Amino acid sequence: MNPRILSATVTRILRQLRHDRRTVALLVAVPTVLLTLIYYMYADQPAPPGQPSTFDRIALVMLGFFPFIIMFLVTSIAMLRERTTGTLERLLTTPLGKTDLLFGYGIAFGLAGAVQAGIASAVAYWVFGLQTAGSSILVIMIAALNAVLAVALGLLCSAFARTEFQAVQFMPVVVAPQLLLCGLFVPRDEMAGWLQAISDVLPLSYAVEALQEVGAHAEPTGTMWRDVAIVAAAAVLALVLAAATLRRRSG
Repeated sequence: MNPRILSATVTRILRQLRHDRRTVALLVAVPTVLLTLIYYMYADQPAPPGQPSTFDRIALVMLGFFPFIIMFLVTSIAMLRERTTGTLERLLTTPLGKTDLLFGYGIAFGLAGAVQAGIASAVAYWVFGLQTAGSSILVIMIAALNAVLAVALGLLCSAFARTEFQAVQFMPVVVAPQLLLCGLFVPRDEMAGWLQAISDVLPLSYAVEALQEVGAHAEPTGTMWRDVAIVAAAAVLALVLAAATLRRRSG
């Protein structure tokens, strides 16, 4: 990768994102609205003695899940649009390489995910009183890493779609199973063996476990850092595979 080209690519993507008001609203407003709904759903449920409240448990995981689902949707459609409009074909006639482009997307939308996670975390902690044993900075870091993972998976899936509708259809295939099997609804060690085996290969499971470690421990744990490393490795692998499968145009 060329650092100068990579930096220019990140700048271009962020500039485009800034001028897309609907996408900015999606990134900023939607997580806050959904957090508000979650808060009032569980506001009247008392916390068990010595245990986090239902809101604390669910909102903590949602802070990591919101960037994942939104960035997957935005990225898969954005890359498909660059292919269908011929923009990607023109870009790849310049010194810009596929790796520069895809890692540029990962960095740019990772930064956007960090901003999104920061705003949502500020609302969760300071408005709704979210309580975690660990630092909110770690929560934001993991959420931003989830955004990068979602960008990588979105770029990979967009290579197999020809229309925006097809890109959206990947959401229930890629996103829904990870939400159901990540341990939010049922602890992973209480699942049936075959479900636990599937959960063990889904990167969102480790992101959720990392967030739960932050929620339960005042200091970063070895398990948290291991989970963060697994999610980061999965994001890099998905970006490399996306570069290998990226097509200049949709057929």
